[in-house]
Amino acid sequence: MSAMRALIDGLSRASVYLIPLLLCGVGLLMLGGKRPYFDAFVKGARSGLQTAVRLCPTLTALLVAIGMLRASGAVELVGRWLSPLFLALGVPSELLPLLLTRPFSGSAATATYASLLESSGADSFAAACASVIMGSSDTAVYVISLYFSSIGVKKTRYTLPVSLFLMLFCIFFSCFLVRLCLK
Repeated sequence: MSAMRALIDGLSRASVYLIPLLLCGVGLLMLGGKRPYFDAFVKGARSGLQTAVRLCPTLTALLVAIGMLRASGAVELVGRWLSPLFLALGVPSELLPLLLTRPFSGSAATATYASLLESSGADSFAAACASVIMGSSDTAVYVISLYFSSIGVKKTRYTLPVSLFLMLFCIFFSCFLVRLCLK
């Protein structure tokens, strides 16, 4: 075990020097290379900035909608309605606020996750399930809206239903795996 720790410490010390050296090397290559690397970098940065500006309305609408849902208490209300169904399927009711915010906002889901860890305890079944869900799922609605709006797709067809179905699968499978590992 001490050899592994020594290796990790050595890599950690090396990264302190490696990252600045890598950045300086790339900078020198861009400025002194025979090809117009710096021009390509500037062109890519300009394109990225234009994409960010195009995404601002979508991001703003999504963030306002999430804020309104959380402030109105709709997340808690839907959570109370769905609680008996999810309990019957083996999903702890403490997860419902997390499950309702996760598809829309990573930061809201992280705040909900932290609240769940405080209220349920870090060693509880609900906390273990939440940890697996946070590590194995993504903000589906957020990613879909940003991705499709950045490339101009208007007809998303089955993307959202399939994404939400996979999110549900992830929830049930995560709780199943945690139940297996805790036995």
